[in-house]
Amino acid sequence: MNTKESSSIEVVASSGIFQIEFFHETGAADYNRLIEISNSLEKDFGKNFVLSHKTIEKYFNHSGSLPYVARYRNEIIGYIIGIPLEYLDREPWTRIEKNFGKHNTIYTYAFVVLEEFRKNGYARMLKKVYLSKLEKLNNILYNSGHVKKGIASKFKGKIEVINHIDNWQGTGKTFEYYRREL
Repeated sequence: MNTKESSSIEVVASSGIFQIEFFHETGAADYNRLIEISNSLEKDFGKNFVLSHKTIEKYFNHSGSLPYVARYRNEIIGYIIGIPLEYLDREPWTRIEKNFGKHNTIYTYAFVVLEEFRKNGYARMLKKVYLSKLEKLNNILYNSGHVKKGIASKFKGKIEVINHIDNWQGTGKTFEYYRREL
């Protein structure tokens, strides 16, 4: 368990009262706010999508993870976490992913912005900065993830829907696994 109080961050984009930070290491002072934000996922997706101290350690503080956080007036309002596809080696679907083992794909593990901040461009900006950073990584050629059915068709760029999964992670909803060429 992380005993560091403050997060080690790097501001990667800023505009007045809004900024996007890369978390080199997430400190304990930010855990509760991240968990609070993830609680908004429970209504649509279930308790498995709510962060805990353990999942913050696992996904935010894991070597190779790419956690970006959005702040509005110094308060965290959302986050996006990318992880190397190979980190999910226990997931059955990764074994059929053609890029598994090539170390060229970042999987978007989570992307959430509080509802009251979604319609004003903050979520779009967070995603744009994240994708821009992925494109600058020399060995990363793809970004992939799971989204609700129909969402990937709204993405810009070269997107391929690989498959559909009914009742994904016990949500009762159909999700699609997509791959985006960077």
